[in-house]
Amino acid sequence: MSSYVFTSESVSEGHPDKVCDQISDAVVDLFLSRNPEARVGVETLTTTNRVVLAGEVRGDVSGDEMIAAARDVIRRIGYEQDGFHWQNAAIDCYVHGQSADIAQGVDEGEGLFTEEGAGDQGIMFGYACTETPALMPAPIQYAHEILQRLSALRKGGEDRLGPDAKSQVTLVYENGVPVATTNVVVSTQHSASATQDQIRDIVRGVVSDVLPEGWMPGEDSFFCNPTGQFIIGGPDGDAGLTGRKIIVDTYGGAAPHGGGAFSGKDPTKVDRSAAYAARYLAKNVVAAGLAERCTIQLSYAIGVAQPLSIFVNTDGTGTVDDARIGEVVGRVMDLRPKGIRTHLGLNRPIYERTAAYGHFGRNPDDAGGFSWERTDLIDAIKAELS
Repeated sequence: MSSYVFTSESVSEGHPDKVCDQISDAVVDLFLSRNPEARVGVETLTTTNRVVLAGEVRGDVSGDEMIAAARDVIRRIGYEQDGFHWQNAAIDCYVHGQSADIAQGVDEGEGLFTEEGAGDQGIMFGYACTETPALMPAPIQYAHEILQRLSALRKGGEDRLGPDAKSQVTLVYENGVPVATTNVVVSTQHSASATQDQIRDIVRGVVSDVLPEGWMPGEDSFFCNPTGQFIIGGPDGDAGLTGRKIIVDTYGGAAPHGGGAFSGKDPTKVDRSAAYAARYLAKNVVAAGLAERCTIQLSYAIGVAQPLSIFVNTDGTGTVDDARIGEVVGRVMDLRPKGIRTHLGLNRPIYERTAAYGHFGRNPDDAGGFSWERTDLIDAIKAELS
């Protein structure tokens, strides 16, 4: 289809599921700050004034420290409600040691293969396109930015806004290019004293600033708190779980998803690290001018180091045959789990910052976060093709 309408959604850091993702990744960061080779697979559940941690780990961090990390995440998000408060919430920790059967498949020199293997089987996808400067699909990029700006307003003193929020952006595409907005939906938690007109005015200003000039939809297509009220929010209003927002975390539905969540997992888990590698490669292919759109799929078997397959699809926009690109990306980067972690510097406490507003389309930072967003493979890819 060359002309169509497409929608993506985002959720804020205060959304119940995103609270869980951030807590799980704070635990990952805590373990990796002590030992870069730590193993972590931690899930979080939240509900009214209660948090439950469960999972498997290998490393020197106590249950009390994990509980303290969870409490600190809730504080930073800004939850000080009667039904969910960083100081008062009951937090239970049921985290235990990693299975020896899983560990032997990952640890170098153990298991059936002497080489360090993948932490699980599965398929992972990466994607990039020319719709935005970040080489991300426009609907998810705008949906994230709306909520990031609302969060900045709230943390800057706009006390009528609450932590929990969701956004949804629908764009019109002509000849595969986004050209207009048909509607925007934003639901944001707010104080009991705020009127809906006040919240609508705040949100309207943010949306109009985010969207390109002339793209703001009419009032009939701009939906703000369409239920009429959103005072009770966060885990007090709805239970949260780690890993329930995988499309929000990636490309807003504009590209395939392998199904594995990212948060709560150390980078030996290819659900996370190989998805980052696939994005890195797809972004560099597009940044090199080889395609307007690029999807890359990688697959792995638990305990086996080399990927079982590399698939590339440029959706007819490539200047080079897709199979040729697939051969090249497998040469310019070591796609074994250890090779990915080394190339991207993933054995560092860089993950809590990824757990809200998307894992992709962000700027690499000086501490090593979002290293998979670099475009430093362009020359290597072109050299292989010459």
